[in-house]
Amino acid sequence: MNNQNFHMSPEEFRKQGKLMIDWIADYYENIEKYPVLSQVQPGDIKTNLPQSAPTESEPMEQIMADVNTILMPGITHWQSPNFFAYFPANASGPSILGDLLSSGLGVQGMLWATSPACTELETRVLDWLAEILQLPEKFKSTSTGGAVIQDTASSAALSAVLAARERKTNFKTNDSGNPGNLVAYVSSQTHSSVEKAVKIAGIGKDNLRQIGVNENLAMRADLLEEAIKNDLQTGLIPFFVCATVGSTSTNAIDPLNEIGQICEKYQLWMHIDAAMSGTAAICPEYRHILNGVELADSFSFNPHKWMFTNFDCNCFFIADRSVLIKTLSILPEYLKNQATESGAVIDYRDWHIQLGRRFRSLKLWFVIRHYGVNGLRYHIQEHIRIAQQFAEWVRTSAEFDLVAPAPLNLVCFAHQKGNDFNKKLLETINGTGKMYFTHSVINGKYVLRMCIGQTNTKEEHVSDAWKTIQKTANELIISE
Repeated sequence: MNNQNFHMSPEEFRKQGKLMIDWIADYYENIEKYPVLSQVQPGDIKTNLPQSAPTESEPMEQIMADVNTILMPGITHWQSPNFFAYFPANASGPSILGDLLSSGLGVQGMLWATSPACTELETRVLDWLAEILQLPEKFKSTSTGGAVIQDTASSAALSAVLAARERKTNFKTNDSGNPGNLVAYVSSQTHSSVEKAVKIAGIGKDNLRQIGVNENLAMRADLLEEAIKNDLQTGLIPFFVCATVGSTSTNAIDPLNEIGQICEKYQLWMHIDAAMSGTAAICPEYRHILNGVELADSFSFNPHKWMFTNFDCNCFFIADRSVLIKTLSILPEYLKNQATESGAVIDYRDWHIQLGRRFRSLKLWFVIRHYGVNGLRYHIQEHIRIAQQFAEWVRTSAEFDLVAPAPLNLVCFAHQKGNDFNKKLLETINGTGKMYFTHSVINGKYVLRMCIGQTNTKEEHVSDAWKTIQKTANELIISE
């Protein structure tokens, strides 16, 4: 390194970059040797880090040595094939390389003019996805709508709430503030990000209605319509409904057609959150989970969950882009340029909350081209097949019960000995470091969640997990 200017030279970058690629490749080759859930205690990592920043330059060799000795013990290994917790946050070789290229180019793609390739690749790739998912024409850039890559489904939900708010108030709220009488609707199983979006948008939690669910934990359309009628009778203004395809707790799928018809009847914005499960619809045999999407005003899913594209990457589709753009567009003098003024280009800065944006479409482009649609379908189908096999093992077990339907790749199950036992079972398994599960509470019952969607998870990992679950349960019973 040239200590006179402190920058890393291209020669040094080439050397260190090759070493970093080797490090990452070695990590994936050996990932099953690590405890899936980090075993450190609060403060352990910080204690081993210096109180103050280094005054002088330090070599990469020393930095990477600290990565290995200080940071790695504090990593929970989301890319382990034995990671069954939450919903996955997947990565893959082509995605990592696409992200590396994005970082190397260092593009800030807020405007078409600030890198035309960043904008136009994103538009094309998202139109590809609209075709792969068999979305209606209105969600394509060639029609009235289009799509944008957001960071997460949370940002997509907030964008949808804001656009819905402005459409309902004829774009007056941005100028004069929230009128205080707008009402939004979710189910009791809807992700918490929508509640957060409602709070940020100034609607207020008191104006968010939680609609009851049926035995499959899907929103009841009859209760939704009843709630809308009640609010209308009291002078409130219903404006937004979020339907879920694959709820976080149980993978419940709301009745999109029924909800969409109600939204059309009462002129409410319908947003569909399909964060993880939406990916399954790339397989023709699972496309039915999106039946009714043609009635939606917006739809989003996360390739960073189950489509082998590393975090962050949410695809947000909207039926009428003019509403979104009018809601979010601000054009100060320093952003004005000839291309924007011509009206011939898309400026994605107007499609989401933040101004600046990374070249996220590169990694998605790499993934789709590397796997091909058939390759993506193969891996999704395998995950679902393995999950259904696991569900069958639970179903035929004398000690465990399925606690919710398992339509895709999430299985919710519990031991018959009750909540305290199931909590102890989860904590014991996670404590070994061999695999990682999380839990949910369904109708008062503490249940284990097994989500099978990590890029490299195979049937052997799930089979080993089932054996470990049974063995651990038996050992706990013996020790009682």
